Amino acid sequence: MQHLTQALCAVRLSQSQFIDTTRGAKMQFRYAILYVEDVPATVGFFEAAFGLTRSFVHEAGDYGEMATGATTLAFSSLALMGQLGKSPRLHDAATPSYEIALETDDVAGAIARAVTAGARLVQEATVQPWGQTMGYVATPQGILVELCTAVTPQ
Repeated sequence: MQHLTQALCAVRLSQSQFIDTTRGAKMQFRYAILYVEDVPATVGFFEAAFGLTRSFVHEAGDYGEMATGATTLAFSSLALMGQLGKSPRLHDAATPSYEIALETDDVAGAIARAVTAGARLVQEATVQPWGQTMGYVATPQGILVELCTAVTPQ
């Protein structure tokens, strides 16, 4: 566990922001970490279903990150979270308390790819009144994923 903590700190330090000494520390939304039963399987699913690339998976398989731009999508195992004194629960796309959104130019194609990779269709791609196309799938882990186009100002 100490090796994993050291590796995570090294990754995070390499991405850290400078401190603005006139106002205090700058804040930046850097990570969203989802707790899952099987990190390697979840990372593999996100590669196959959404075309994301893994940027880091710890050798013990308890933590992994996807290359998703300025904010990292990460996964930590339920077992590791238990060792750290947390009591995580499994995801339930039927009664979600959050969703993640992935932007694409081809929502229908992204939904088809995700379903082929094992996602469950929640909502077909539909055009919203504000012009954005949105659809939803649930991952095998129960994570609700919105697939959407960019919102364009009207």
